[in-house]
Amino acid sequence: TAEGRPAVAATLRALSAALGGPAGLWVKESSARNLRHRDFLAPRAALRAAFSGGQVPPDVIAGVTSASGPGALRVRGCQQTGAGLAVQLRRPEAFRQLLGPPPATEPPHTARPGQEPGQEPGQEAVVLHCPALRRPAALAPRHLRPVLLADHLAQLLRAQGVSAHLVPAVSDQGSLEVLQQLRVEWPCGGATGPDAVSALKQALSRCPYAAACEPCTASLPEDVVCKVYLKSFVEQQGLVGYDPNLDVLLVTEGKLRSLAELQQAVLQCTVSDPAVLPGSHSPDGSRCSVVHVVSCEEEFQQQQMDLLWRILDPGAHTASQKHLVCGPVKVTNPSFPIGADQYFQLRKRQMYDASVMKYGELAHDEAWTEVIETLTVAAIRFELLSTAHRSQLTLDLEASSISTKGTKSGAFVMYNCARLATLFDTYQRAVEQGTYPPLPPASTLNFSCLREEGEWLLLFNYLLPFPEVLQQAAQLPAPSKGLRITANTEAVCKFLIQLSMDFSSYYNRVHILGEPFPHLFDQMFARLHLLGAVRDVFHRALATLHLPPLSQI
Repeated sequence: TAEGRPAVAATLRALSAALGGPAGLWVKESSARNLRHRDFLAPRAALRAAFSGGQVPPDVIAGVTSASGPGALRVRGCQQTGAGLAVQLRRPEAFRQLLGPPPATEPPHTARPGQEPGQEPGQEAVVLHCPALRRPAALAPRHLRPVLLADHLAQLLRAQGVSAHLVPAVSDQGSLEVLQQLRVEWPCGGATGPDAVSALKQALSRCPYAAACEPCTASLPEDVVCKVYLKSFVEQQGLVGYDPNLDVLLVTEGKLRSLAELQQAVLQCTVSDPAVLPGSHSPDGSRCSVVHVVSCEEEFQQQQMDLLWRILDPGAHTASQKHLVCGPVKVTNPSFPIGADQYFQLRKRQMYDASVMKYGELAHDEAWTEVIETLTVAAIRFELLSTAHRSQLTLDLEASSISTKGTKSGAFVMYNCARLATLFDTYQRAVEQGTYPPLPPASTLNFSCLREEGEWLLLFNYLLPFPEVLQQAAQLPAPSKGLRITANTEAVCKFLIQLSMDFSSYYNRVHILGEPFPHLFDQMFARLHLLGAVRDVFHRALATLHLPPLSQI
């Protein structure tokens, strides 16, 4: 079909156009209770504002019933109820559209999740800067929050075809080992070239806000270069959103090296010719933005660096810096200060103990070691990423906080992903033994046999909106005021947790692989296609968290 894949936003646009009201008038239903009666609702209060007495004319209702448009799902029926104007979709057609063959042509500017296509003219690029990885000391659990968030955000951006670059390159061996344990794909490397630092020193020598430090001051750092009056710059430029306590900054060699590395990252993003200075636009029209992913404890220091960079390297790329700030991480029940490596080992031991309680003594082989490590990484990533980034996060180090049974944990998500793998392995073995025929193409199936409410729940709440969930999670809106931005970085974890709960409920209730009678095959095949699509959603969402799907637990 030339109309492309169905989408929630496209359906809402078609319904709004038919009703003649604002785009936000319609509500997509999601609860199993409401979905028994309707799929979309224009609430009664909104109808009163749009129509006299809140009564929708018959011709408008007829228009909603025939609403259509690119990517819009077709309407089966529309009626005015006590709750408002209720719409139910043509569900068998929706199953066929979403589970059948993909459209012959993809819409323009669409990228598959997990892909990082070659940068095209006009494509955006983002530098994600995580100052926590510049620390000379060992990483603590609170430093992992911005690191894992930046890593996840990079994957989400790449899934949308945006080129994402992570900074700084890590050279500390201890930090690299922690990142590898957590399956964080972060660049590693050495120091920034001296030429870039020299260029910044030259800019400092011409800077009206810089001044030499008094000689023979014992309290000054050894590598101090000069001091810069940040407050004067903020006041003169009329900048808003900066901490009022920012005043004089002692500029050191280390700070200049950090800025030089950021400059190099922007240069790689935006300029094909290294001789051209970086700016907001490169010769090919691509745009680069810089996002500092910081903990609230690092925010003040990063604002200092933000201003220093603006002063020494004026341009659109420094003027549009964004700060994505993570709330504090509170660790409960620590018997001693715990490092990131100890935190990983503690969670790994707890995950092993919880798995032994659930499955009995585990084989000490490579396969189970891999399973436990994957479950541990999943537990930590969900623990640190499923809360909105600006909110405080509490880490409970007690063993009871890690479980294979809790429905809101990473282990629960991985468990349900493994259940799907087991289902399809079982089916494939049965096919090889001649019990079932091979799965026919979706285009040959009759999806009207999918009438169990859990089946529509999986399609309507997860398969349909999944591309939009990824897209919204990758959005980095401009700050409404000041420097801070808010991103929906918790969206994918929450989506996976809710998907796991609804899939688990359906799977426990419905027997997928039934008796091998031909008259039952149509329904079994339709359900297998549905669950195959659910499995793909699991895999694509987990890929943004660098979590491989498990084939067994």
